[in-house]
Amino acid sequence: MPDTGVTKILIREEEIAKIVAGLGEEITQHYRESGGELMVVGLLRGSVVFMADLIRKIHYPLVLDFMAVSSYGDGTVSSGDVKIVMDLDESVEGKHVLLVEDIIDTGTTFQKVIRMMKNRNPKSLKVCTFLNKPSRRKFDVPIDFCGKDIPDEFVCGYGLDFAQKYRNLPYVGVLGE
Repeated sequence: MPDTGVTKILIREEEIAKIVAGLGEEITQHYRESGGELMVVGLLRGSVVFMADLIRKIHYPLVLDFMAVSSYGDGTVSSGDVKIVMDLDESVEGKHVLLVEDIIDTGTTFQKVIRMMKNRNPKSLKVCTFLNKPSRRKFDVPIDFCGKDIPDEFVCGYGLDFAQKYRNLPYVGVLGE
């Protein structure tokens, strides 16, 4: 393991590929049954790596858009203060919307994003997360498509960061203290 500050690998590249492929199949099946226009919305920056892999495994017509929200700053614990840094370019009204996130931790960020999106009248609103930390949940967040539940450890890699670093690691690792 390179000198990255990562103390152990939690999810290897091969497992990531299987998780993403499985989610892609599940999402494809769901929207084939639902029909209608699908907008996949990624939350920047963490979802980018996962979302890029995921959309290549969704075999259903879709469009992409992005939002940037922040609740961590440079810390390892969510501050609870959620800022919308960049909003969507396109309207979600009347469309199926799939919100894509790298990890759902306390639910603070996603609770606000979901409430805001519902107010915009999408045809449907679903949530897909690569990782889920249910032990940290402070707000109930409906997760429709979940890659993997993980323990309460601070993880990085595969798009997840610490102070904007480590996103490029091809695996998910636990950051040392």
